[in-house]
Amino acid sequence: MSISQDLDVVVVGAGLAGLCAAVRAAEGGLRVRVIEKSTGEAYLCNSRYTGGLFHIAMDDMAGDPAWVADNIRRATHGETDEDLATTLAANARRTLAWLRQQGIRFIKAGPDGLRQNSLAPPGVRQTGLHWQGRAGDVMLRTLADVLRRRGGTLSRGVEALELVMDAGRCAGIKVRENGAEGVLHTRAVVLADGGFQADMELMRRFVSPAPERLLMRNARTGSGAGLRMAEAAGARLVGMESFYGHVQYRAAMEDERFWPYPVLDSLATAGIVVDGAGARFCDEGLGGVHVTNAIARLADPLSAVIVFDAAIWNGPGTDWLLPANPFLLSAGGALVSAPTPEGLAEKLAIPADALAQTVAAHNAAAQSGAEATPARTTTSYRAWPILKAPFHAIPVCAGVTYTMGGIATDARARVLGTQGAPIPGLFAAGATTGGLEGGSRSGYSGGLSKSSVFGLIAGDTLLDQLAAKAA
Repeated sequence: MSISQDLDVVVVGAGLAGLCAAVRAAEGGLRVRVIEKSTGEAYLCNSRYTGGLFHIAMDDMAGDPAWVADNIRRATHGETDEDLATTLAANARRTLAWLRQQGIRFIKAGPDGLRQNSLAPPGVRQTGLHWQGRAGDVMLRTLADVLRRRGGTLSRGVEALELVMDAGRCAGIKVRENGAEGVLHTRAVVLADGGFQADMELMRRFVSPAPERLLMRNARTGSGAGLRMAEAAGARLVGMESFYGHVQYRAAMEDERFWPYPVLDSLATAGIVVDGAGARFCDEGLGGVHVTNAIARLADPLSAVIVFDAAIWNGPGTDWLLPANPFLLSAGGALVSAPTPEGLAEKLAIPADALAQTVAAHNAAAQSGAEATPARTTTSYRAWPILKAPFHAIPVCAGVTYTMGGIATDARARVLGTQGAPIPGLFAAGATTGGLEGGSRSGYSGGLSKSSVFGLIAGDTLLDQLAAKAA
């Protein structure tokens, strides 16, 4: 069956990236249809769950572009596509202004750069998941309304199956709608269906030996369909090994009270993180996202434990948004505590001698500044000695929000083939793309900024290419 609709653009995915691309294209008069596999007006996706902090590299995305680009390089330790980084920085302020023009409301939610541009109404300052009528939910409803007013269509319950290629050009997409399969013929396709974090096969292939033992700190809708379709059509994939996420309480695997907050990153970066043998296995000083990725790469990702003392609990443990102290306890969680590291090990079923030696080695390095094994970076996060009883531990898990790797694109959101040239008619934006974030240290620049900026740029490019030809 063939479906002919005289479309200029089909956008796959109705999250932030997809709706930004669609609204911008419709704004310029293109005939746009967005297809979303989930059903219901409040279809779930990561963009709907978001608390709404628009930032770049944990700082103000509306700052001077050169400064913002430097922040991206710092956050990714230089492992970023330079064209993508500079384009993101150069277009960030414009994107915020454009979103405001569409009716998206922002507030200043705190004094630091991270919270300069927060969606309104803001997320609830509580543990657990609270998205209805706030932040991302309101944002998506607003953008969907704008799309409809501009003549675009949002179709829910439509599954994208395969790109239709004609002499190397994307000329349509095969879909399943109401149980029937057909082809949407179009001049361009934008892939914006998010990452592949909910697909266990892809996660096992690229990220973790045991993805079923990771916490899905997400809407469980990122199946990697766009990525698979693009790869089959000849697209290059980049940076597939890393994801954005946080260290979470292990009980969150079964108990929704403990995700997406509180996160335990501040405890992990101040103390130590050990495996089931009582040994450190990563550089905690590279930050919580890096530690979370390292946990995911363990043979058993549910064997990881944060070890710290009373000073850390009452110091860094109170830092950041909804910190472990006191929110872990107020949500019903508990610390494992003992007067000695050996006693702590016994409660954790970890070899006591091994944990005691690990703590002693950490303390020696933290107090003297000597090299730790594994190496411990201290430029961003101080390594606190673990000295003051009672000693504490928290069994943890790796909470996965979205995968950082994906389809290779250029700075105009055009999908690149394996030889580096753009594939005509094929575009991508948001978490389905790679190259900006990740790398060997899992550097994080920000999901909302990436999705909104490159979604808008995808719309710009569509207008440049398609509107000009139509004229």
